[in-house]
This record gives sequence, structure tokens and C-alpha cells, in this order.
Amino acid sequence: MRNEYPLHIGSSTLLLLADKAIYWPEQQALLIADAHFGKAAAYRALGQPVPQGTTSHNLQRLNMLLSHYPAQQLIFLGDFLHAPKSHAPATLAALSHWRAQHAQLQCILVRGNHDKHAGDPPANLNILTVDEPYLMGNFALQHTPAPHPTHHVLAGHVHPTFRLQGKGRQRLTLPCFHHQPQMTLLPSFGDFTGGYVMENTPGNFICVTNGQYLWPVTSSPADPVSADSGQAEKC
Repeated sequence: MRNEYPLHIGSSTLLLLADKAIYWPEQQALLIADAHFGKAAAYRALGQPVPQGTTSHNLQRLNMLLSHYPAQQLIFLGDFLHAPKSHAPATLAALSHWRAQHAQLQCILVRGNHDKHAGDPPANLNILTVDEPYLMGNFALQHTPAPHPTHHVLAGHVHPTFRLQGKGRQRLTLPCFHHQPQMTLLPSFGDFTGGYVMENTPGNFICVTNGQYLWPVTSSPADPVSADSGQAEKC
């Protein structure tokens, strides 16, 4: 078992990370999608009994990733804040404290659909906000999983998951990375976000994660081949 998996796309190599992120060594960039900071706070403001501490937990996970991977850039592929009510004092205080710990890190937000409603992050977080597509190297960084005419798309939005089936009708649904020839989807980084079950179809490559380890899922259980062809080695 492993906690990172190399995905070769054109001349670039991306590392899929078990904690639902991508590290791009060439650019020293860490990419995450759908953090949805403050989602639980927004639900509590509506009177819904939901867990507390999700923002702090997600920021701790970010700290762990940044301590393991030398990143000069942190790129959010949409849905940084969940809703207008995510601007709760406790949520913004946690984000401000985290940002102060990483003041030299360049942070970029590619606006997603929730960002349009929640608004851009507060100015004191020093996060550059851009519209999609944000072109960088061979990739179009987006929130919406729509093809780009010239660049391979890295996107989020759908919170991809995959359903594993075992003997005795056992089923387990886990977050996954979903790769196809023109587009790669990242799982939702945030806790408490749900997901959409993806199909394992020919030409696609799926890599599931339980947060600690990754398991490639092949579209054909035959020989190990590169992820570019939609399959991956067993591990």
C-alpha cells in the first residue's frame, strides 16, 4: 500500500496523495478541490445538528501535507468557503491563524460555484482569486469539469467516489481520483461534503483513497500499464 501515486500526463508527472490532494513537483504546487471551509458552521446557523471542528481538522491536514511536500503554491480548485454563513467568526479566526503560519505561501483560488455565493475569501487571507480556466503549464486548472480545447483539465466540483464490492454483498464507497484522457477529477478535500459515485469504464483510471492509503482501480484486470491509458498497476 502507498500514500502517493504518480500519474503521468504528457510531459508532466503529478503525485496523487492519499489525503485527497495532488502535488505537482515541477511547479512545487499543492492542489486541492472543494475544501468547503465553514460548511458545518453554515449548517449550524440553520439549526442543523452537525459536527464541530471540521475546519480545524482540515487545516491540520493541510499543515501535514505542507510539511511533507515542498510547496511554493497552494491552489484551491473552487469552493473555498461553503456559503455566506461560512463567514462565522470562529471559522474566519481559524483560517486567519492558519494563513499567518504560512504567510510566505502563495495561495490561489480558482472560483467555483459556491464561491460565487459565499464571496471571495477575506482580504487578510491574502488569497489571489481567479476565474476558470487558470492555465498553468500543460494544465487548465478549473472547478467545473468541462473539457478545455488545448490543455488537460484538473478539476473538482463533483466530489468523485467509487464503490468497492466484495464477497457477501459487501460494499464500501470511498473518495477517488478519476482520470480520463482530457480531464482528471480530484476528490473533495473537505470533510462532511458527500460525493458522486463514478463508473469504472474503459479508458478511465480510478484511484481510491481512505485518507491514508491509495488503491488504483483498473478498467481491465490484465497487465499493469501506465495511467495514461486508463489503467494502473496493482498494489
